[in-house]
Amino acid sequence: MAAYHPHDPLTAAEISLASGLFRTEMLKRGIKSLKSCAVSLLEPPKKEVIAYLGIPTHPNDFTPYKSGIRPARRAEAHLIDCVTGDVFVAVCTFPQSGGKPTLDYVEQQPQGTQPAITMEELDESEQVVRNDPEVIRLCGEVGVSPEQIMVDAWSIGYEHRFGDIRLQQGFVYQRLGPDEHLYAHPLDFNVVIDTNAKKVLKIDFAPHRTDPSKPGVLSGSTAPHSVEGDSFRDSGRQRIPPQQERQDYLPDLIKAEKARKGEDWDVRRDLKELTITQPEGVSFQMNGNEITWQNWKMHIGFNYREGIVLSTVQHFDRDEQRYRPLFHRLSFAEMVVPYGAPEWPHPRKFAFDVGEYGLGMMANSLALGCDCKGSIHYLDSELSNHAGQPVTLKNVVCIHEEDDGLLWKHTDFRPGGRAHSVRSRKLIIQMICTVANYEYAFAWEMKQDGTLGLNVKLTGILNTYTAAKDEATPFGTMVGPGVQAHHHQHIFSIRVDPMIDGINNSMYEQEVHMVDAPTGSDENWAGNGFYHTKRELKTSTEAVRDANPGTSRLWVMGNPDKKHYSSGSPVGYKVMSGNFVPLLVKDDSLVARRAPFAKHHMWTVPYTDDRLYPAGKFPTQTKQAPEDSLEGWAARDDNISHTDIVSFFTFGVTHVARPEDWPVMPYEEAGIMFKPSSFFKANPSLDVPSSVDAKSVHALGGGSTPMSEAKTEGKTCCGGSKL
Repeated sequence: MAAYHPHDPLTAAEISLASGLFRTEMLKRGIKSLKSCAVSLLEPPKKEVIAYLGIPTHPNDFTPYKSGIRPARRAEAHLIDCVTGDVFVAVCTFPQSGGKPTLDYVEQQPQGTQPAITMEELDESEQVVRNDPEVIRLCGEVGVSPEQIMVDAWSIGYEHRFGDIRLQQGFVYQRLGPDEHLYAHPLDFNVVIDTNAKKVLKIDFAPHRTDPSKPGVLSGSTAPHSVEGDSFRDSGRQRIPPQQERQDYLPDLIKAEKARKGEDWDVRRDLKELTITQPEGVSFQMNGNEITWQNWKMHIGFNYREGIVLSTVQHFDRDEQRYRPLFHRLSFAEMVVPYGAPEWPHPRKFAFDVGEYGLGMMANSLALGCDCKGSIHYLDSELSNHAGQPVTLKNVVCIHEEDDGLLWKHTDFRPGGRAHSVRSRKLIIQMICTVANYEYAFAWEMKQDGTLGLNVKLTGILNTYTAAKDEATPFGTMVGPGVQAHHHQHIFSIRVDPMIDGINNSMYEQEVHMVDAPTGSDENWAGNGFYHTKRELKTSTEAVRDANPGTSRLWVMGNPDKKHYSSGSPVGYKVMSGNFVPLLVKDDSLVARRAPFAKHHMWTVPYTDDRLYPAGKFPTQTKQAPEDSLEGWAARDDNISHTDIVSFFTFGVTHVARPEDWPVMPYEEAGIMFKPSSFFKANPSLDVPSSVDAKSVHALGGGSTPMSEAKTEGKTCCGGSKL
């Protein structure tokens, strides 16, 4: 039987039981039309989880306390009264022996609170817009028939003109035929939708730079138009029909269109098969949702909001002969995607893809051999629909091993000297999420030297908008005829709950500086001196920091209760990323007010169980981040020295689109890495064997002798390990 873990996601049965209880309670309150936006695990307190699992809380805790008391298992739901729009949070507790839960509470949320938008709402809103008579008329004016109308429904950012009702915005496109590239035919208006009432509230037209007598001059203001006014008239320009050239990305459609024009086209036929095999099976083991691999041990959770959650992450130390804790919980906590075009309604484009949609809800069912290649283990997820009933997402997490190139090597260059080469392998825990036009591949990576990281690949299709012939586009790139892609950013926030050798941790900032003494001086005669500094960040306001490449600034999460025997530094893990980007908006902008976490690269605050989401629990349609969010927590100037802390790291991509990103985007990459720093006694991968791939052969007619049989002066190609 699979081992139980307090962070195991809710089962389908638990979701059904919890939803039934909540619906019964809401009926008692007179609410008959109810929409369930999410039902998920309410994680138990950190201290209870640690005690139940018997995880060390101090570097000298060699026989950690194991309580044997299973933490209470609870479910939380976000509910909407479809008549009034009121929002409720409901919580229940399941009995230890299983069965029907008991109600803990139902709390009505403050007016204006909005849970994450659901997949059903996104689908419903597309149909609302497609069937709206005014939308049909406007599309007809530029040659788009009703059956060609396609709509991407999005979160609306902040929209001040309609009060506190639940809203979405719709981007309108033309699709010329089945599966044809709709983003190649954007229309020149945007739609505001009342989500609960299922109706169009407003159609907005952006101003353009189309007057040949005033090149580059905008036809109207960048400010929003009034609700009562004529937005098209206020835009000060003529209608812009969508361009009609096909710009497909699906190979069969490209080939058919080329053939129609009398041109030859085919996929590449010179690419030889590359197969990944593990004839002896994989090197990891699963026990329920807990995985062990190459000295790593952790739990893999999944929820509708963050998707993959790694928790109780530990690493076996061969010198100490025990598992040492590293992180209590790791998650992709939030992201914001602000676009740079200032003409309304474009400023509404800055979605919180975690808090406003839920990455878990957007996760793909992954396909063997293409999304994940090799020997793959999959995990399913149980989420919920509007009725609160379970929905099974198959194969949303793929787990596999990958070759990672060279781990370490040295050749003694002296005559008769030995060479030794060790290849690296990494464990991948991955999900791929489709958020409207974009795809994000989130891959947690564990390596054999104790390094852990998160790699994000961005692909999919650019969000597009129309442009008139010869129109200047200072805030975007013309990726195709009549198609512009606005400049934008993808700003990611990763939440890290460190538990480096115990609960009480500190955050340190390390920099490298040149010696001040001038060249020729007694202190620095050759002028080459540089040294490093490390200082502890002691309060939450002091720990709001930005990267500085000029000083090679980085941060180290450490435990001051244990010092490395040689370096003298606290045992720790350092944070590394080449993707710390600045947020490119004004400090008082809507984006900065709603997503203040994106203004800085590192934040550290005291830990509490409810400090999970940097933009707040319910960021949908907020005017500004609530006080109970990251910027508010940091402003309290609390102690973060030698205590239980939680950190948020902000990294990402500034995307000025290229024509080569069109019609579908080759992946762009961003990532963050956590690397041991004075944590282990020495290189923890010395015991990784030097493997020789018996199936490697010479290429291009160089012979078919397996590399394992190749000899060089009596030694194998990898150095001839004695073991």
